[in-house]
Amino acid sequence: MEYTTTKPSKPSSNISELVSKFAKVCKLRSVGVFSAENPLHSSNNKASFGEDSSDNTEETECYSEKIHPQPADVSFQRNICGEAEILNLFDTVSALKSAYVQLQEAHIPYDPAKIIAADELVVSKLETLCEVKRAYKEKQFSKSKLDSSCLGLLRSEVEVNERLLEKLKSENKTKDSEIVRLKQELQDLAFGNAKLVEIIRRERVERRNARVLDVTMFQNSFKAASKSIHDFAKPLISLMMALGWDLDLAAKSIDDGVTYSRRPDKKYAFEAYIVWRMFHGMLLESYNINDIMKFDDPIDALIENPNSGFANFCRKKFLLVVHPMMEMSFFGNLDQRNFILNGKHPRTPFYQIFVKMAKWVWILVGIACSIDPGAKIFVVKRGSKFSDVYMESIVQDREGLVGSVEGQTTQRVELMVMPGFRIGETVVRSQVYLSKIN
Repeated sequence: MEYTTTKPSKPSSNISELVSKFAKVCKLRSVGVFSAENPLHSSNNKASFGEDSSDNTEETECYSEKIHPQPADVSFQRNICGEAEILNLFDTVSALKSAYVQLQEAHIPYDPAKIIAADELVVSKLETLCEVKRAYKEKQFSKSKLDSSCLGLLRSEVEVNERLLEKLKSENKTKDSEIVRLKQELQDLAFGNAKLVEIIRRERVERRNARVLDVTMFQNSFKAASKSIHDFAKPLISLMMALGWDLDLAAKSIDDGVTYSRRPDKKYAFEAYIVWRMFHGMLLESYNINDIMKFDDPIDALIENPNSGFANFCRKKFLLVVHPMMEMSFFGNLDQRNFILNGKHPRTPFYQIFVKMAKWVWILVGIACSIDPGAKIFVVKRGSKFSDVYMESIVQDREGLVGSVEGQTTQRVELMVMPGFRIGETVVRSQVYLSKIN
């Protein structure tokens, strides 16, 4: 478009063309150009439009109509578009309105240079507005395309997840059934275990009661005690012989006037001496023997509890059975005695043999009172006639004369090697050494 400094004959036609372009591009009835912010421009524009109203009816209709700013409903767009796009749209529309106002102002007074610049600015803003519209449409199209593809993907994922959910529900039901079954099985096992525990407890009580209350066990303990006394007397005699002791004189010092069938029988004098010392002063009373019986080696029981009743019994009886002169003769010192006097228990072979013997004597007395609190211990004096009801011979008579028979040779007691016990109606016979009398 070429412009000269002279005023054209119909300037209003250019304005009409620009307004027509603007209406076609924007497709808006009003853009709110005239606002209360610039009333002077508004009145001037009305005057200019009034002057040109006779030239063209179409122009009159366009310019006679008031242009009012109308609020745009952007709540839905704000939900769809981002805040940056909305701000860009508002900025573009505001710039377009400003450019349009500049275009109108360029006509009064008529300034071709300003008209060209304003026209180019309006076109530029319209193109920017078209770009915003095209970008919005492209974004919506790409978004709808992306949404459709994502929707298909999500549907497929949902279907997969639904199948997986059904599978998991089925597995969960199976697991629940298995849990119920296992809980029931656990309850059954717990009930069975409780019954087994009760059975084991009863059996233990029964075994313990059987151990304590069984007369047969007492008889076995009686034999074990008798054997342990013999086992202790044997090394005692061996030490005497090794040191050159006069065994005849030693046996005579124990009990003078005993008639021995054979010289080796004098060993029973030493056993009788040990028995007399071990049972001397013992009261028949009930006490717990399980703490001693659970140890294979009674020394372990003494070391574990050096102040127990059994420990005090061993300490007292050792000092009573083994004379200081005897210990000095055997070992050349009194170390064991001093050790025991200090409340300790040495692990010497001699003391271990003694403790094994003391263990069975301790158990024997404890079992007797556990079976029958009224149990009694009886002794047989020297010179008493033999009675197979209360006595048994420690020696098997080679001539078969053990036990009295009317009209035949009888026997009398020379030594009591083991005391007897009466437990209820049961009599555990005393072991004695016998001699023949006519």
